[in-house]
Amino acid sequence: MAIFLGVDTGGTYTDAVILDDGTNRILGKAKALTSRHDLAVGIGQAVDAAIAAAGVTAGDVALVSLSTTLATNALVEGQGARVALVFIGFDDSDLGRGDLTEALKGDPVVRLPGGHTHAGTEVAPLDLGLLELMVREIGDEVSGFAVAAQFATRNPAHEIAARDLIRRVTGRPVTCSHELSANLNGPKRALTAVLNARLIGMIDRLVAACERHLVQVGIDAPLMVVRGDGALISAAMVRERPIETILSGPAASIVGARWLTGAQDALVSDIGGTTTDVALLRDGLPEIDPQGARVGGFRTMVEAVAMRTTGLGGDSEVHLVTEGLTGGLRLGPRRLMPVSLLAVEHGPMVHAALDRWLSSDAVGEMDGRFVVPMSGQRGGLGARDLAVLDRITQPMPMAQALTSRLEVAALERLVARGLVMLSGVTPSDAAHVLGRLDSWDRQAAEKALRLMARRRTGAGERFATGPEGLAQAVVDQLTRQTVDCLLEAAFGEDPAFDGESTEMLARHILARRGLDRHRGVVQTDLRLGVPVIGLGASAPSYYGAVGERLGCDMILPEHAGVANAIGAVAGQVSQRATGLVSSPAEGRYVAHLAAGLESFASVEAALAAVEAAVVTEASDRARQAGAVDLRVTVDRAVKEVEIEGRTMFIEAKVTATASGRPRIARSA
Repeated sequence: MAIFLGVDTGGTYTDAVILDDGTNRILGKAKALTSRHDLAVGIGQAVDAAIAAAGVTAGDVALVSLSTTLATNALVEGQGARVALVFIGFDDSDLGRGDLTEALKGDPVVRLPGGHTHAGTEVAPLDLGLLELMVREIGDEVSGFAVAAQFATRNPAHEIAARDLIRRVTGRPVTCSHELSANLNGPKRALTAVLNARLIGMIDRLVAACERHLVQVGIDAPLMVVRGDGALISAAMVRERPIETILSGPAASIVGARWLTGAQDALVSDIGGTTTDVALLRDGLPEIDPQGARVGGFRTMVEAVAMRTTGLGGDSEVHLVTEGLTGGLRLGPRRLMPVSLLAVEHGPMVHAALDRWLSSDAVGEMDGRFVVPMSGQRGGLGARDLAVLDRITQPMPMAQALTSRLEVAALERLVARGLVMLSGVTPSDAAHVLGRLDSWDRQAAEKALRLMARRRTGAGERFATGPEGLAQAVVDQLTRQTVDCLLEAAFGEDPAFDGESTEMLARHILARRGLDRHRGVVQTDLRLGVPVIGLGASAPSYYGAVGERLGCDMILPEHAGVANAIGAVAGQVSQRATGLVSSPAEGRYVAHLAAGLESFASVEAALAAVEAAVVTEASDRARQAGAVDLRVTVDRAVKEVEIEGRTMFIEAKVTATASGRPRIARSA
């Protein structure tokens, strides 16, 4: 019998499950609040409770696997540490391509001559002396560096030289773009490297917290982490490439959904605290997104499950729409700490503030909002930002943290950096008011919604007559936005609608009337043709109404609340390596190898050299990632053209994939 431990750290909860790999049974499971100040606390509480529930000992655990939505959440919410981009061989116009400027958010850029041609030859030498001067200037202001050089996937020499210098001078982590993708699009590679660098500190803290608790309780087993494509990699590898964990939690939920239900064709919808993630199971398997994972508005070069991630969850910010006479609601994309959760640990402060605000008929602009300090790197903050941050030494009402309206923008910047978290009304608070949840402080939730209900629409009317009415409106809005998410995914996966805007289709008047089952001169019906598997702790609270609206079967598995943690230990280890053969002149074939460029007189000789290199690289990486019993497959994609009856070789891409089961501490 092999005992596996799966852990999933989300924005609100950390889940743990104990799985008997021999019988495929869940022996025990547990949930704990994710402890942002020290992730080890929440991980420890969940792990210890799951082990106790399963009736096993720490020494019985043979494998630990971790999935997380922290990286996904950070990108969706626009958060992350301050980094610097070293941009080699590009011009200023390249910064405007591929959303790179937006991703940088004003972080410093070091632009230098250099880079290579598409054939891998040097365009200009790299000035390491100038790079050292510029890096020393900004080294203390950033948490890490991203390095991207022109055509680095054809020759990575300049990226490697820059990386080695930066590490020596600053000691900061460095991400090279060629290590994350073999594709040519330089700005897009740079974007992926920037996001990776921004996430390194967060994922390192998560892995360290998990390792710390495993040692403390005596679990001597390999620690694996779920990648965005559902495969597993070692904890050591993910520390260098945290970007690969974006969509880790959603990918694990897909694996968990398949394990829990055995479904072959279904939409899987996983609602967490911050996001709703939707993917299609077809013939029991999810699709891999050929264009790279898209999260938080950014299209990365990370291979991941084809997943639509929307900033909609149980802890989404509730916005009151005051335009027009009737008003309305909108949820997300930012996650807030629910008022009912904040009151669990800071009840006297929360209730005193809510009672004070409720004692007045007028509702102030910041009433009902609180600020919570978080840990993080302070480099690069302006004087005003630092002044606000220094004032927030403990959770407090938002107005207490600000001395003027000018500081609101400073507070928003601190929130974007992840140094401060806002607390306010969320769907989780509404669910407590309606009695659908009872985990936190229901009285605080009731007061917060009563206060929000007093706000006025454009017609001067209150948004609701009391907390219950507003709570139901919030839950109804969550249903509407979830239906939109699922319809967008369904239209996107149906070939009949290729090339159409899925957002427009999901919100089209015909789609709305079809869901209403309109009967008039025109009769319309619209329903999903596949079932929906609802996952997440709050899915049972919300998804019944979603299934009714979509006219489909709604499957809510017994262990839906810990599906991610189940999926974390049900995956395989897989690593991929890609090499290139180009032909700069007729009769000359160049193999682009890690050791440099090597020329051959025949295309077969060049292909054989590249194939041997990528098979070795993929196999070595799979073993480093913790795989045994490797299986290696090789794919050759050869580009040729016909010219005057002759076949001309253009280039070839050779990909090796090495897969195997995770190495465990003891055999089953």
